[in-house]
Amino acid sequence: MASVAEELSGAAAAAVERGGRSVLRVEGSRRGPSSGVAWSADGVVVAAHHSVEWDEEVGLGLSDGQPARATVVGRDPTTDVAVLRVQPPGVALTPPSWAEADRLKVGHFVLGLSRPGRTVRATLGVVNALGEEWRTLAGGKVDRYVQSDIDPRPGFSGGLLVDLAGAAIGLNTSGLLRGSATALPVPTLRRVVGSLLTHGQVRRGLFGIGTMTVRLPAPAAGPGQAAGLLVTAVQPGSAAEAAGLLLGDVLMSVEGQPVASAGDLLPFLEEEKIGRELGARVLRAGQVHDVRVKVGEPEDRARRTT
Repeated sequence: MASVAEELSGAAAAAVERGGRSVLRVEGSRRGPSSGVAWSADGVVVAAHHSVEWDEEVGLGLSDGQPARATVVGRDPTTDVAVLRVQPPGVALTPPSWAEADRLKVGHFVLGLSRPGRTVRATLGVVNALGEEWRTLAGGKVDRYVQSDIDPRPGFSGGLLVDLAGAAIGLNTSGLLRGSATALPVPTLRRVVGSLLTHGQVRRGLFGIGTMTVRLPAPAAGPGQAAGLLVTAVQPGSAAEAAGLLLGDVLMSVEGQPVASAGDLLPFLEEEKIGRELGARVLRAGQVHDVRVKVGEPEDRARRTT
């Protein structure tokens, strides 16, 4: 009768074999190889943005040991995702079986799979933190916080986090939280990769203003809000100009939510908000005014280059 240790060892080895077929070597940086994951069978690969310096002639090492080349389709630095396409077309890849991160619990065993060399590498760890939706320091929206205690060794970023059944939980990266093994969950990857393939970028709306944080005068400052955003520039033809925003206005809130830094505006500029009219409150010459601002359309990089 197999011991618990033998059963765990066997499950881990099977999970590595299953998940490892989807992990590739990515040679896109002078710092050395990193990893990537087969996203679709027709040649789309997902990698970590910070590990891919070049846009053309990115080298790949396939799971069968064969070399290949790829070009970068698009990037989203805010979530540390880069999408590559194998060139020339026709190379068949093996996407993983993805699983939702909500099946995880803190303490569950997981494996970090990478391929900085010819063969897959695996590190066993545990999930040490789970959370809800969060924003990265660069403002990207991540649908679930998933962190493991796996050591992010060279080549780690762009690899897979898998459970002991070999199902893919997320894309590993050490580029979002320094020194931390964070995994981008499936909903985030689907949203970001889909946008990059369609538009060449993650589309975010525009107000068309430049801002800086300033203290609000006592009469205007509400409970818990001591600062607002001074409008330092208004782009001609922008949503802000159409709404009547002026240089010197202080933006206090959007949709009833206080704004005191440029990052506070990001939730109102998500792709699903483009074209929507939002309520905003501004302080102008000592008087509070309510305005409506329609979130502007960004320039489509894919459209611009065709």
